[in-house]
Amino acid sequence: MAKLEELNQDMKVAMKAKDRESLTTIRMLKSALQNEQISKGEELTDDEELTVLAREKKQRLESLHEFQEADRKDLVEKLEKELSIVDRYLPEQLTEEEISQIVQDAVVQTGADSMKDMGKVMGAILPKVKGKADGSLVSSLVKKELSK
Repeated sequence: MAKLEELNQDMKVAMKAKDRESLTTIRMLKSALQNEQISKGEELTDDEELTVLAREKKQRLESLHEFQEADRKDLVEKLEKELSIVDRYLPEQLTEEEISQIVQDAVVQTGADSMKDMGKVMGAILPKVKGKADGSLVSSLVKKELSK
């Protein structure tokens, strides 16, 4: 329950500082974690908390791309600020080179040699990069590695 406690503390700080943008985003994150906890019926594990936070980040990234395409600069700025706040609660993101190395190791480990083995490779990689890397980036690197 560490993330909920951290969010509660940060929410108090944001209230005292009258930082509405941070407060709103923190409340959304807290709400998402609490909703997941209620639907599960018990406290969330650290991995489950990371999954929820990563899902929140992914939703914002998708919206960000849509707003950029629609040339909505006002909404783009708002989402960029929200993303920076969400990133505070996620582990440090892996670089593309680090992910690429993990992909290469997984390909060797699973003995994958074609695109048919993509599921095996992804299954080996995702637990290692959970919350630390964007799934679409991992997927594209696996495809690139398997198509060599």
